[in-house]
Amino acid sequence: MNIRVATENDLPAILTIYNHAILTSTASYDYEPQSLDMRKAWLRDKKMHGFPVFVIEDTDGVAGFATYGTFREKFGYRYTVEHSIYITEGKRGMGYGQSLMSTLIESAQNMEMHVMIAGIDASNEGSINFHKKFGFEEVAHFKEVGYKFDRWLDVIFMQKML
Repeated sequence: MNIRVATENDLPAILTIYNHAILTSTASYDYEPQSLDMRKAWLRDKKMHGFPVFVIEDTDGVAGFATYGTFREKFGYRYTVEHSIYITEGKRGMGYGQSLMSTLIESAQNMEMHVMIAGIDASNEGSINFHKKFGFEEVAHFKEVGYKFDRWLDVIFMQKML
């Protein structure tokens, strides 16, 4: 496994991973697959605001990606970030997510962030337990704030003090 900063050349793989999550899971509440141009704009925006995007690769290529960014737009929230980690199907549970999470936490600490937030679908026990292993604590449970796959979805917010 190798973790590095993502480049524009990684966007097709990132797009494939993210679009699979959109179409098959509640890891993202997006409904429609994104285009390559949308992902290019996303990467430009991350770079413009000084936020990293990391990829993890193995002998098969990019196996996942992770990033963090603005939690809320108001200036008073500038030391709080919300993160995302996506691993390609077939590579989950193999340590890729753990490696990416460690990298995200270290990066956020180096940027002098104070809190990292995770917004997780409440039915995703695997992700909730994963975050607990890294010291995240549940701080909010929002009932029926999302709607996807013809059902209402709860969201849990977890946070880690950095």
